[in-house]
Amino acid sequence: MRIDRVELRQIQLPYVAPFETSGWRELGSFAVIVRVDAEGVTGWGESPVGGAPFYNEENHNTVWTIAQDFLAPMLLDADIEQPDDVARVLQRVRGNRMAKFGLESAVWDLFGRMQGRSLASMLGGVRDRVDVGVSVGIQKDIDTLLKVVGAYLDNGYQRIKLKIKPGWDIEPTRAVRATWPHIKLQVDANSIYHLSDAEHLARLDEFGLLLIEQPLEHDDIFDHAKLRPMLRTPLCLDESIISPDHARWAIEMEACAIINIKPSRIGGLGDARRVHDLAQAAGVAVWHGGMLETGIGRAACVAMASLPNFTLPGDISANDRYFKRDIVQNPFTLNPDSTLTVPTAPGNGAVVDEEFLEEVTVAKVVMRNA
Repeated sequence: MRIDRVELRQIQLPYVAPFETSGWRELGSFAVIVRVDAEGVTGWGESPVGGAPFYNEENHNTVWTIAQDFLAPMLLDADIEQPDDVARVLQRVRGNRMAKFGLESAVWDLFGRMQGRSLASMLGGVRDRVDVGVSVGIQKDIDTLLKVVGAYLDNGYQRIKLKIKPGWDIEPTRAVRATWPHIKLQVDANSIYHLSDAEHLARLDEFGLLLIEQPLEHDDIFDHAKLRPMLRTPLCLDESIISPDHARWAIEMEACAIINIKPSRIGGLGDARRVHDLAQAAGVAVWHGGMLETGIGRAACVAMASLPNFTLPGDISANDRYFKRDIVQNPFTLNPDSTLTVPTAPGNGAVVDEEFLEEVTVAKVVMRNA
């Protein structure tokens, strides 16, 4: 099968509140939305990339350029018999995994709609609901943090993740744990610490955390393997796991007890499933992270999180956690048990609000098969 048409859109969609981590602050989504058409059917994908290259090496401008100049033409020129073919077609382009994910996830959606199968069933999902929590950015002070966390708990979220950094780690975590002694709680450092901070990080052990996520360098596995036995808190890798090979290396080196899977960081749903399978075979737990996706990317994430080894709550919060209005007509809402319902409609299940999508589009390009 040949793809007839690829459409790329850059969007700007403000968040309900700024989202701050240890290394950057985001005011809204700069995602690149991908539409592919073949045989009269449309598939949708998303590259949930930030405005600056602070999480990984990509930003909305690099995704736009690489997708337009290289990836989309390669896809249009290829015969695609199954979604897993996309990774092979695009493999000559090194890195640029979020750019690749936008196209690859759109093709998965296209095939699901053609075949009348949900994305979850195509990937091997086993759940009709997935456990989710909420990620809380760095706040101006602890009083504000407690109010924000309390509001999310009142909304029904049963797991809280705190962003931390030097100077905003022990005391904020202590305050949240003291206020809510029994909630599921974890922290995320986004690569801001060093191995020399091991003794300081070990102070987090007293708070009974589910995990500490990516404390050391974004591309490190070796020093995480050294750090892990110095902590009682389970160590989770996020930014370091960008491929099935990186997952295998981390598992073989015993660098982590848990892996955060983000298909957009890994470059595709197919490779994300391979990471899941490797971890499951090794007895390593996985959970699904989030990149503040719109409803298009979020639908793909929820489908992936329905696979059997996702045993910890994910960061795939309901759409209204991030956006007053999303670019889909069927946003996810939080169930009373802190879960999201897995879509059963063909493809990823997202119903795109094309009128609103047009309103938030700041650039658009259409490429067709010659």
